Amino acid sequence: MTESIDLTNCDTEPIHIPGQVQSHGFLIAIDANNIIRFHSENIAEYLDNLPSDLLGRPINDIEPLIGANEPPDFINQLISFGRSNKSFDQTNPFTIDLQGRPFFLIINLSGPLYLLEFEPIESDLKNDLQRMIGRSISEMLADKDLNNLLKNSAVQVKNIIGYDRVMIYRFADDGHGEVIAESKNHDLEPWLGLHYPASDIPKQARELYKHNLTRLIANVHTTPSKIITTKRFSEEPLDLTHSQLRAVSPIHIQYLKNMGVDSSFSISLIYKKELWGLIACHNYTPRFIDYKARDSAKLIGQILSSALEFRQDEANKHLQDKYNASVDLLSRNMLKHNSIEEALMLPGLNIMHATDAGGAALIYENTVTKTGNTPNDKQIQQLLNWVKQNVDEPFYYTNELPYVYPEADAYKKVASGVMILTLSAELSEYIIWFKPENLEIVTWAGNPEKPVEINADGSTRISPRASFEAWAQEVSGKSEPWDDEEIKSVARLRTEVSYAINQKAGAIRMLNERLKQAYEELDTFSYTISHDLKNPLSTIKGYAQMLSKTTNLEQRTQDVLSKIDGKVDRMNAMINEVLDYSRIGRVELNPVEVNVATIIDDHLRDLKVAYNADNLKVNIIATPTLQGDPTMLSQVFANLLSNAIKYSQPSAGPEITIDAKENESEIVYTIKDNGVGIDIKQLPRVFELFKRMDNVQDIEGTGVGLAIVKRIVEKHNGKIWVDSKLGEGSTFYVAFKK
Repeated sequence: MTESIDLTNCDTEPIHIPGQVQSHGFLIAIDANNIIRFHSENIAEYLDNLPSDLLGRPINDIEPLIGANEPPDFINQLISFGRSNKSFDQTNPFTIDLQGRPFFLIINLSGPLYLLEFEPIESDLKNDLQRMIGRSISEMLADKDLNNLLKNSAVQVKNIIGYDRVMIYRFADDGHGEVIAESKNHDLEPWLGLHYPASDIPKQARELYKHNLTRLIANVHTTPSKIITTKRFSEEPLDLTHSQLRAVSPIHIQYLKNMGVDSSFSISLIYKKELWGLIACHNYTPRFIDYKARDSAKLIGQILSSALEFRQDEANKHLQDKYNASVDLLSRNMLKHNSIEEALMLPGLNIMHATDAGGAALIYENTVTKTGNTPNDKQIQQLLNWVKQNVDEPFYYTNELPYVYPEADAYKKVASGVMILTLSAELSEYIIWFKPENLEIVTWAGNPEKPVEINADGSTRISPRASFEAWAQEVSGKSEPWDDEEIKSVARLRTEVSYAINQKAGAIRMLNERLKQAYEELDTFSYTISHDLKNPLSTIKGYAQMLSKTTNLEQRTQDVLSKIDGKVDRMNAMINEVLDYSRIGRVELNPVEVNVATIIDDHLRDLKVAYNADNLKVNIIATPTLQGDPTMLSQVFANLLSNAIKYSQPSAGPEITIDAKENESEIVYTIKDNGVGIDIKQLPRVFELFKRMDNVQDIEGTGVGLAIVKRIVEKHNGKIWVDSKLGEGSTFYVAFKK
């Protein structure tokens, strides 16, 4: 019976627990008491005179066999040293004499266990790798052009390790890869420009490349060695995430065999802590590289990763400056012109320049105004009808509109990509940017739609493809992706447009008396309800505290009462913040000159104590005075500084910077941190009431603070916006009129 294989299962294959290791070395796993819990079956091929029952024995029993020249208890000493340093980098690899043969001992963690991996100190590399890397680094980085940098890197890596083919392989957002640079033997067919489907290196494999920056498959034709244990010693398979010898997925082994590859070696390329690509090396005969040589090769990836990051950051900074300049001009134009529409659609500078779009449309006050290449008015209206029914977020973008909205296929040449900003869903007011179709021919290494081949005997070949001949595919209905800097630019423009509309609200959108009355009643209602909720909460808290003083209560009951007490305190805090939010609308402003430096100093002193932030680095550059209500402005800086300190605490070196810039009309304060950051998709909703970001749910907070800050700032005729990147920190900008 023919086995059925579905390569969509590649993404769920548990490759971190393969249950076996590559056979060019052997493995032992011990627990914190140095008891052997696992070992590879092939250990007897490397060690003579082993006890028959290794499992459950102390590692000391076989230390004389492992390290003939080492002192007693040397493995425990190595582990203790690594534990105290919180890393085994300084001990790996440890050279030992294993029954007359030189071996490397490499120690890594596997949950509560310690992996002891033993590899021979033998290598097919005849060169002094460390010396060659030193000479090659300058040649790798000689050219500032990114394409030339990658090409140079492929050539230098091939010179160093001598593999038959060396490729720079870049991952796309959807997981598929492309060979973007190559150095190869002259008799090999070029693979430069070929694309490979995501199933070739599935998601969980890409995650492992972030943990292990090098990966060697020495010989695809050898049989891996099973890892032995019993249920007495472990119910779970051994996690080999950090293992050097981890065996290879049978699917991937067959994949390499189908390509004629006998050995592969890869070096991870990391950008902003994510896998950018690989230096992928193929050899058409078996090839072993020892641990030290692999560790030296890792330096190549780290240097190239740093160079990539520098080049990309440089390009991002150029785009950021370009888009910021456009948004700044649009903002000034909106404040100068009586008409928002005219200001956003001036001939020399308009909304299209906030992105790299080919066209844009402003739907405002029942009028559609277009610039550049766009669909017609009817098509735009139909698109907006679809958005109202299918999109919940106020900010939406895609670079493959015809795939999610088939009607767009009729105008894909001008609008395969769209970014839609909702100004007011109730009034049907939007800004839309359009990107044209980027029609391209993608050349795949074999047909990606044929993942399984049937052999002559009816059996199924376990491979993504049996053929790797170039297979061309026309890709239509997609635009160039929206760049992160474009997304941030539009998020900021949304703030500027909202601010300009609010500024002109008194002249062009006067609320009638009924709406004013309704607002006041709603404000009073929220205050009354919030205030009245405090009485029953106080009663609940009192009863809980009274019950907790009762003697002979079960521990579970005490725990429940403690939780009730804590939840009441949290509810009280939320009510107080709602009261603060409600109160802002009723307070009359009596602006005075406010010494911001004193406010900041006072808050920093208190907040450092509150968050136990002794290791916090604070940079205060400029703190000019402001005109406003002292209490409200103090609340603004208290919230922003509290967030900056609270969300930077998880960083290794928490740091915040406070600065201010002045021009003829306004003072713009910036409060910057290096904390957890905000997902770019959530930036447009960061100031909404009770809105908390997904990555801070386990950090204390109510989601009201930034809503209060925004309301206070707007009451002072100011504006607030944020620039942030996940994992790198946030910068809040607060602009006050002079």
